[in-house]
Amino acid sequence: MFFDHAILDAITKGALLSGLGIAWIIVLVRIVGLRSFSKMTNFDFVMTVAMGSLLAGAAQTGSWADLVQTMTAMAALFAVQFCVAYTRQRSDTFDKAVQNTPVLLMKDGVILHDALRQTRVTQSDLMAKLREANAIDLSSVRAVILETTGDVAVLHGPSVDEMLLQDIARPD
Repeated sequence: MFFDHAILDAITKGALLSGLGIAWIIVLVRIVGLRSFSKMTNFDFVMTVAMGSLLAGAAQTGSWADLVQTMTAMAALFAVQFCVAYTRQRSDTFDKAVQNTPVLLMKDGVILHDALRQTRVTQSDLMAKLREANAIDLSSVRAVILETTGDVAVLHGPSVDEMLLQDIARPD
């Protein structure tokens, strides 16, 4: 692509194409906005993983046509994500169709074993997340929520505002 010497060509291509890929992502993020990599939803998480894969592909491409195709795919993913976020904001029906529901795993110090089974979270995983959140007494844990992104939120203290628990699935 650049040099006749294979090693020198590989180093140059890797450095240049990686730089071009990163620069393109920065341009796209500046156009679409910071929410692009927010990981607020499961769709955002998939977008982040896909973008990493496409960036790796761009850095290893063998032709300019392949690079253009990869950069077009990046732009298309940003456009799809923008459209999904825009539509979710305006339509509750669409939002419910594309978005998972957070699940309550623990409430007021009580582990909800049915919810653990439904979500395939083990009690030892739950305990690890409680320790990470500096929960020192189970009775002070107001709620533990498995978020739509796979993150675990631990709310502890004397009370929790019920608004924080809106739209969270509770076990049967």
